[in-house]
Amino acid sequence: MKRKYISYGAATMLLGVALFASCKKSFLELQPAGQTLEVNYYSTPAEAFAGLVAAYEPLSTETGGIDNTYSGVLGPLNSASDDCVTGGGSSTDMTTWQVWNNYTLSAAQGPQGEYWGLDFKGVSRANIILSKLPAVPGLDDATKARYTAEAKFLRAHYYFDLVRLFKNIPLFTTPIDPKEAYNQPQVAPAEIYTLVEADLNAAIPDLPATVSGAENGRATKAAATALLGKVLLYQEKWAAAAAQFKLVNGTPGGTGPFGNKLLAKFGDIFSPDHKFNTEAIFEIAHTGSQSYSWNNWGSFKSNVYTQMIGARSYNGPVFMQGWGFNPVTKSLVDAFKATNDPRYGYTVVNMDSLTAASSSSYEHSYQNTGYFMVKFAPLIKYKAGTGTTELNYPNDYIEIRLADTYLMEAEALIKAGSDAGRAKDLLDAVRARVGLASVPATLDNIYKERRLELATEGHRWFDLVRTGQAAAVLGADGFKTGTHELLPIPLRELNNTKLKQNPGY
Repeated sequence: MKRKYISYGAATMLLGVALFASCKKSFLELQPAGQTLEVNYYSTPAEAFAGLVAAYEPLSTETGGIDNTYSGVLGPLNSASDDCVTGGGSSTDMTTWQVWNNYTLSAAQGPQGEYWGLDFKGVSRANIILSKLPAVPGLDDATKARYTAEAKFLRAHYYFDLVRLFKNIPLFTTPIDPKEAYNQPQVAPAEIYTLVEADLNAAIPDLPATVSGAENGRATKAAATALLGKVLLYQEKWAAAAAQFKLVNGTPGGTGPFGNKLLAKFGDIFSPDHKFNTEAIFEIAHTGSQSYSWNNWGSFKSNVYTQMIGARSYNGPVFMQGWGFNPVTKSLVDAFKATNDPRYGYTVVNMDSLTAASSSSYEHSYQNTGYFMVKFAPLIKYKAGTGTTELNYPNDYIEIRLADTYLMEAEALIKAGSDAGRAKDLLDAVRARVGLASVPATLDNIYKERRLELATEGHRWFDLVRTGQAAAVLGADGFKTGTHELLPIPLRELNNTKLKQNPGY
């Protein structure tokens, strides 16, 4: 794999003085255009918007970040699940992924630095913009209310990721002096969830119902409502979670109150030709049009993960070559084939069969299974015309989509013991979209549906942990109950701070 090796820095839990990137082109195609010290910023509405853009930035930038390393969200999560293995060039290629794949994580080795750094970077930027917005000259009340709502949505988003991954984390609601970052204790997870719920409930009224054009990718009422439902689900507040999801889902199979609707063709969901489609509730945008090269490390808004998962040295039709990461497991393939599931071909490609039937070829990666990912695959048709090819893929990541909220509502209804009929309608709608017959709305069927519908989209590991299935499914990979439900606190964050390590590490 070609990549830039940059070592981790010192403890970087939170920075009180932040550098903000102003925006260029559309909201989605953000590109740093100079840096300004925060203390001198926010003197105009344009600078307030730039600060808001900076708070969104950790969602989409896969390189650089606080750690100056590759920090893609999906790779580690897929490696940790039973959907994929890590793969790559060798057992030491992307070691942070490898050790989550085989559950040899330690405080010093794993993907925890990437998640911790990006999420707390997002928290810091959200806190700064929230502290500055009330005093920005010339910013009208409606715009100020929307920016505030977006910043609260983002803070909730970052903290939800942190509490799911680490559980025991410090809580910051205002900017702090960098020296004080070392004196912050962890708080009870309930305090984090209280803030997340409060932020989302405060944000929803002032967010737009929909966005379009250059605003695509910004938070909406649907995104905040769906995220609130998910936050409640993770706390096992079943009835409350179902109620939030219903506000987004509406009548199963129809058009929801916010305009969301299942796409007729499953494969269209993930295509760059169908960005921000009716199924997308919260979509993280990437662009392939900015001619990135390795000199742009730390500012890529393209989807580098697309390059990561392509077959190594592939030569043939349809696909570009990649770096061989996250080969799909035989377990996932068998799950699709057991019921002849139509989603298989839109999720997995059998590269061995493809090369055997043509003159194409590829190099086996480490842990090669012969099966590769389709949803984010590097396709020839999306090859960039300028810049370094592997750094300019336009594939977006739909973090929350309608089929996901259908299945989460169905689960919440069954868990709450209420409206089993609606739960069945929601499950059936997801299956009917791909021509599958109705099945009973049992938890087992809902969990199986989530795996096949959402395969390789980064949800499987979280689902296994929160539903108590992780030990049974991942035990053979080394998963240990009481330890591996969480990531370790990064080692460098323990140095000269009040933070305590998670159990088992």
